[in-house]
Amino acid sequence: MPLLHVKNMTHYFGGLRAVHNYNLGIEPGQIMGLIGPNGAGKTTIFNLITGIYSPTEGNILLDGNNIIGLQPYQIAAMGLGRTFQNLQLWRHMTVLEHVKMARYSKITYGLIGAFFGTPKRHREEAEIEERAYSLLELVGVQHLAGQIVTNLPYGALRRVEMARALATEPKVLFLDEPTAGMNPEELIQMMQIIRGVHKELGLAIFLIEHRMKFVMELCHYVQTLVFGKVIAEGTPDEIQNNPKVIEAYLGKETVT
Repeated sequence: MPLLHVKNMTHYFGGLRAVHNYNLGIEPGQIMGLIGPNGAGKTTIFNLITGIYSPTEGNILLDGNNIIGLQPYQIAAMGLGRTFQNLQLWRHMTVLEHVKMARYSKITYGLIGAFFGTPKRHREEAEIEERAYSLLELVGVQHLAGQIVTNLPYGALRRVEMARALATEPKVLFLDEPTAGMNPEELIQMMQIIRGVHKELGLAIFLIEHRMKFVMELCHYVQTLVFGKVIAEGTPDEIQNNPKVIEAYLGKETVT
């Protein structure tokens, strides 16, 4: 069974069918891409799998465990981390505090340890800070650890959000348009960061992205979504040469 297995997932918003009979299988260490025009339902699929919405029909298994009906924080604790299309950062916190906050889902010292400042608490707090710094270094923003996030450029904010997602120790990392708003240089840097994260941590990655060069160079397997339904899936070469994809989304000039 795949690490993340979605079977026949369908979802309605009122009378509107947003996702139709969606299937997904992500293996450990695989980089999967999801492409499609605006309004195709890509972020809705992310929200369904991560627990923001509950699907009308279908099953979602993470490492063999059914996650439908669980809260997003419970799903995150089971090994599914994500970033968002629109940045979800706390304006008053530093870069380091963002990543440390995500690590607190792993603490074991409990309320008594927090109140009395036990040796176990001090040890775990030191470990949390050390791990947070290492993740910031992995995404290239360790030098900004003490900065308030409102002082950072957009590209750095995207990296902070990724480090925060990694701090939950995901088995699968969901990236919702990780290069949105970036210039070509930042796009290349983000591609290098994702490759570095994949190599260092060996985790599976599922990403939504509109930049086709980014998807085709990075992903092992790609799905194309139109009006909530997958019209094609396969390797990047297969997707680039699929007539349905060319007609529905990419355009001949985009894929050459």
